[in-house]
Amino acid sequence: MQSCKIIAIGEVLMDIFPGYERIGGAPFNFAYHLLKMDAPVCLIARIGQDSLGQRIANLMELNGFDLRFIQRDENHQTGKVNVTLNSQGNPTFDILKDMAYDYIEVNNDILSAIRKKPDLIYFGTLAQRTDHGHDAIQRILAERAPETRCLYDVNLRPGGWREKVVSVSLQACDALKLNEEELKKIKVMLDFSGSDPDFIEFLMQAYRIDFIALTRGKAGSKLYTLNGTYEMAGTPLDISGDTVGAGDAYASMLALGYIRRWPPAKIVKTAAELARRVCGIKGAIPVEADFYDGLIENEKRVV
Repeated sequence: MQSCKIIAIGEVLMDIFPGYERIGGAPFNFAYHLLKMDAPVCLIARIGQDSLGQRIANLMELNGFDLRFIQRDENHQTGKVNVTLNSQGNPTFDILKDMAYDYIEVNNDILSAIRKKPDLIYFGTLAQRTDHGHDAIQRILAERAPETRCLYDVNLRPGGWREKVVSVSLQACDALKLNEEELKKIKVMLDFSGSDPDFIEFLMQAYRIDFIALTRGKAGSKLYTLNGTYEMAGTPLDISGDTVGAGDAYASMLALGYIRRWPPAKIVKTAAELARRVCGIKGAIPVEADFYDGLIENEKRVV
């Protein structure tokens, strides 16, 4: 039974592409990458008591997930997302409502894991789209010790977020990841009219955030820290698959670098490289055993 030094909370679901399916959900994708690099990560999620849920549970067990915190719901179906891709491989999501992951229950097993002071908790917005989901995740976060860091991966999906959820989540996090479109939406939400760098500085000061990662698609990414800004220039992408899950891959390396105190330049470089690799496959997670080879220089294992 693995330890839970990193805990991801939220959705695990099936992405339905034209002609094929892939298991997904940002917290699942995030945890999968870390697990494949031997990081001690656990996922808190909820699936249905249906055939799809059993398929997902089987796939997770086969890939080494600890199923202690994967709840089964008798009344709601396992999550599904219908995905369409444009000519550049960029996705549009039709996220079905009232799914099992909307009803995560805070039980004694979860509270015990949180009280054991994991290094980091990862959470997003989608699993907070209902009052129940929002209350459950915020209750879990409220139980953490001061030394447990929180990474909020914004992921604003159409119809899957509310301003209240984003505001409370910003208050709960120590690190933040978002893309340019999400940055614009939060600027409007907070009625901020200044430049993007000024807004980043405002967020870090107002919400006491240690670092903010801004992903910019083909333009690269930036990592804003208390001690300076670090940029990874964009590179031409060979999108032989699609861009689904690239941001989740990026977040997994942010989390790892954050808790292991990597230099910021290494964090942004490694995060960008894993995201680039994910763009070369179909769906968000790889099946090849050598997918992560050479990703982290001079580190064979990340436990």
